[in-house]
Amino acid sequence: MNYKIANCTISGQPALVQTAKDLLADALGEVGFESFEETQQGLKAYIPAENFDEQCLKEVLKNMPIQEIKLTYHLEDMEDKNWNEVWENAGFAPIDIDEQLIIYDAKSAFVPATDHKIYIGIEARQAFGTGNHQTTRMMISMLLKLRLSEKRVLDCGCGTGILSIAASKLGANKVIGYDIDEWSVNNTLHNATMNNVTNLEVFHGNAQVLSHVSGLFDVVLANINRNILLQDMTSFVELMSPGAILLLSGFYESDANLLIEKATQLGLVERNRKTEDDWCCLMFTKEK
Repeated sequence: MNYKIANCTISGQPALVQTAKDLLADALGEVGFESFEETQQGLKAYIPAENFDEQCLKEVLKNMPIQEIKLTYHLEDMEDKNWNEVWENAGFAPIDIDEQLIIYDAKSAFVPATDHKIYIGIEARQAFGTGNHQTTRMMISMLLKLRLSEKRVLDCGCGTGILSIAASKLGANKVIGYDIDEWSVNNTLHNATMNNVTNLEVFHGNAQVLSHVSGLFDVVLANINRNILLQDMTSFVELMSPGAILLLSGFYESDANLLIEKATQLGLVERNRKTEDDWCCLMFTKEK
């Protein structure tokens, strides 16, 4: 899938710039942008090229509520090949999560230690799938606190497969993942094989593929953008067994109330949350 990047420059009073970044990310999320990267100059926003509407982008910038800041932008094209090559070539240093699980670059010379920690090697294809991103770290930190032995786990938007692999390593009996990007499906399967994970099945598509999945799940994981979470949460809940756990991330803390409101409407109860650098992770349970 090809992406458009809106590279937005934000200038004005320094005290207002961070607020402007947060408001801009929220507004762009409303018109289909899927992920964001803060820069020194402002914000990079990513959207599938087929969903991009420049007039919507212009309207968002025009209607920003902070009058004291100035917004400009330029557009870039990003193809799958270039997206992959950037992360493959860059690599990443080992990431220690709660001193229990280590994520390392499978192409590096890193050698896992013979200790009690779980080691997962990943060939990086995107930032959100390596553990470098706050949302991935928080999701895994939450997973580490759960009892996954003999549980069925669903990974929605599996990316590199890091959450699926972690769930399997933590004792899950069966893991099913899906992703809208075919390269993510292939990357997940590749990383699972490298980590000797054999109980993972992966589907290509959006939440509609769940209609082909039988049985209920004890744990559902979704590290996606806010709009997709709001759109697909009903589908998640329909596949959760009584007492099941739903972990959500991929959104800013300022958006948490929107997701909590939706979850409450669907009969979920908030049980825990984590925040890191304005990003948020929520844990819910389904009432029995």
